[in-house]
Amino acid sequence: MSAKGSKLWASALADAAPTPYWTDRPERPAPTDPLTTATTADLAVIGGGYSGLWTALLAKERDPGTDVVLLESGLCGHAASGRNGGFCSASLTHGLANGMERFPDEIAELERLGRGNLDDIEKAILRYGIDCDFARTGEMEVATAPHEVDWLRESHDAAESLGYRTELLNAAQVRNLVHSPTYLGGWWDRDGVAMLDPARLAWGLRRACVESGVRIYEGTPVQRISKSCGTLTLHTPHGEVRAPRVALCTSAFAGPVPKVSRHVVPVYDYALMTEPLTARQLDSIGWHTRMGLGDASYRFHYYRLTSDNRILFGGYDAIYHFGNRIAPTLESNEATFETLARHFFQTFPQLDGLRFTHRWGGVIDTCGRFCAFFGSAYKGKLVYAAGYTGLGVGATRFGAEVMLDRLWGLDTERTRLRMVRSRPLPLPPEPLRSAGIHLTRWSLARADARQGRRNLWLKTLDYTGLGFDS
Repeated sequence: MSAKGSKLWASALADAAPTPYWTDRPERPAPTDPLTTATTADLAVIGGGYSGLWTALLAKERDPGTDVVLLESGLCGHAASGRNGGFCSASLTHGLANGMERFPDEIAELERLGRGNLDDIEKAILRYGIDCDFARTGEMEVATAPHEVDWLRESHDAAESLGYRTELLNAAQVRNLVHSPTYLGGWWDRDGVAMLDPARLAWGLRRACVESGVRIYEGTPVQRISKSCGTLTLHTPHGEVRAPRVALCTSAFAGPVPKVSRHVVPVYDYALMTEPLTARQLDSIGWHTRMGLGDASYRFHYYRLTSDNRILFGGYDAIYHFGNRIAPTLESNEATFETLARHFFQTFPQLDGLRFTHRWGGVIDTCGRFCAFFGSAYKGKLVYAAGYTGLGVGATRFGAEVMLDRLWGLDTERTRLRMVRSRPLPLPPEPLRSAGIHLTRWSLARADARQGRRNLWLKTLDYTGLGFDS
């Protein structure tokens, strides 16, 4: 990198606030009081992100008389649910290719359920009056290297085999839609992804829960769980909840059920947000259809326009810290921010001089199969879902339905899925876990530089079904 280039990225980042753009707004709701007494409930939910909020709200929709308590260690939506890019995908399997590889016999059913789940999210947003800029614009995956054009064709053919309306575009067609010199082709799924404001979705779900009668206690971490007389007791610093049914929705964060962490890898993802673009700047990049964008490389970027014409630009690095470490200090990574800024201006050189207003990081819960897995503890009185790998904006609602089905002992088309009944292989303990992840990241970067050719290590992971992807 030249000294001039380094100064350019540093200048663009100079005034960027080290906090998520989505939550850095005055409409952020005030926190609720923490739990300070002993109480009972029909259902206790641990975690106030999308997974926990959907679980609580859907429980009330199924039976308004169900007494639901939700416990959140911080603020509802403060972690991944308020830090993501706002891509709400219909996919339950982290993309069609991953689903076809891992669940070939039921991919058509999984896709049908996923599309229905996205429809239901849209209906819920309308029903509860959640102002989160929901727009079903779709997403376009772009090729920035010649070998990726073939990958896009494979994705298009697979989607067409399931009857989806997608478009395969050449370089000129893509650049006519979004003006970037880096694009060599594109695959546009018009129906399977919506763009939204992730924090406002979380806040809207929180409000809907409260209005439905859910009791929410923020600032209330669950320290341990005990069992007696057919119920579970959730112990918090200043109170406790006794309930016959518990949904554990802590995603990447280590919760009070240690076995979940054996399957989960918390990785840090980072993003930048620009200042609002002027009318001239918008014209210089096109992008009038406002679909989400992502490139097809292994270490990929995702980016989108907001309702006030900012560009969110994130991804590429997926950083793991030894021992599944999660800490507020890890939410900032200046080297990654500078890399993202450099890649941004390579993608849109016509925006030279644009500045970033926010830079932030957040932790993603990934697992060996890159999509959600489900399990139970305490003889089925507690259920959990985790491992969404960045696609939890949409898939968590489906996961909430699965957890409620299981807690109430229902036999449904969801609970009969092999995806729901199976789990990924547990990841090895440290130091093997860290060594394997770092070797995988190196191998993925090498594959991007070698026309997508996967080395022996990646092929071994493919064979075993155990892996790690950015």
